[in-house]
Amino acid sequence: MKVTKGKESTRKAKTQVSKPIEERKLGKRKAAVKADKSRVKWTKKAKLDKKDPNKPKRPPTAFFVFLEEFRKTYKEEHPNVKAVSAVGKAGGGKWKTMTAEEKAPYEAKSAQMKSEYEKLMIAYNKKQESTDDDEDEASKSAVNDEDDVESGEDEQDDEDEDDD
Repeated sequence: MKVTKGKESTRKAKTQVSKPIEERKLGKRKAAVKADKSRVKWTKKAKLDKKDPNKPKRPPTAFFVFLEEFRKTYKEEHPNVKAVSAVGKAGGGKWKTMTAEEKAPYEAKSAQMKSEYEKLMIAYNKKQESTDDDEDEASKSAVNDEDDVESGEDEQDDEDEDDD
């Protein structure tokens, strides 16, 4: 009995030949290389994203304003339910069934919080710009001081040469 190549093996060979070398599957090695690259990207991103603790928090959306209130009533009605997911699902279902008129007070609260947040962000950004300017001026003055010291030394060397 002859053992012949299946259609599958010839299909794989044809598709791999038609692909560029970089995209061909190389087994475990290729997967390991991809995993290493993704890890490097993640660590770089983690280093870049240093959060400022003084930055104002973003305001909640209308749904989350509603959900705060809904949680309290849901906990009273269902004291045995401990799962956060159950409360979220129930709140989401209720939010979907609400009319625009019922959602209006939550949207108004959310809009008010958003306007307050925008004011805080403007103040925060101004403060950040002023601190950046102060740091730039401090670093520039430090560099200028070093230049003055160096130029003073050169002048002394010139005077020493004149004395000879």
